[in-house]
Amino acid sequence: MAALGLSLIALPLGIAQPVGAAETQPTPIPMASSAGMALLLKPRTRRADYGALVQWYETQANLAYCGVASSVMVLNSLAVAAPKAEGYRTNRFWTQTNLFTVPASKSFVEATRVAREGMTLEQLHGLLASVGTRVQRYHGENLSLEQLRWLLRRGLAEGSDRLVANYDRRALGQTGGGHISPLAAYDPDQDRVLILDVARYRYPAVWVATPDLWRAIRSVDTSSGRSRGVLTVEDLAEAKPANPF
Repeated sequence: MAALGLSLIALPLGIAQPVGAAETQPTPIPMASSAGMALLLKPRTRRADYGALVQWYETQANLAYCGVASSVMVLNSLAVAAPKAEGYRTNRFWTQTNLFTVPASKSFVEATRVAREGMTLEQLHGLLASVGTRVQRYHGENLSLEQLRWLLRRGLAEGSDRLVANYDRRALGQTGGGHISPLAAYDPDQDRVLILDVARYRYPAVWVATPDLWRAIRSVDTSSGRSRGVLTVEDLAEAKPANPF
């Protein structure tokens, strides 16, 4: 399994305790609003992943394909070697169809089942690792708020990896349940993170308060019995040495 990049790493120590009411932030801020664009353009905002992800922004192909659309965005934005895309002659890039044609992926997911049930964080981890990336998985139950902030600062300050969140919409003041989307930028001053929501027919890309996202990834996914969480993803061919923490 290690050859596929299925790895878990430790983070700088932090105490994972509930956020008090005083830390609760306002509702999500749409990226396309004047306030949202101001956050994106602030000098201190970490946005190294934003441009590459937006170039490959996807709308999920069906109600359960949030993990699939997020994977396609991440893989294309990292330029991970892809199969041919049907209907595009010899051009190779990831689509929500050919993602399932890589033989190794069948150990983790099957297209028709994902279309019915979606994916757990573990399945998403396995799928992304099977197609040529190194993936590190952080379950919310084991992640303190400060550790999440550390991941955001580190991961969004440089463009060599991507962050994908599996979260419960209700903790963000949205309707629905479990969802998956890439994270694209972080403003340390207002402590907000930009989610490029792949359900674009329903919700726009939004800035959410980091404590709200933390609560959202700590919710339990009843399909796996574990909390949701965050993945960091790198192209295996370009991956840096493993995090020493």
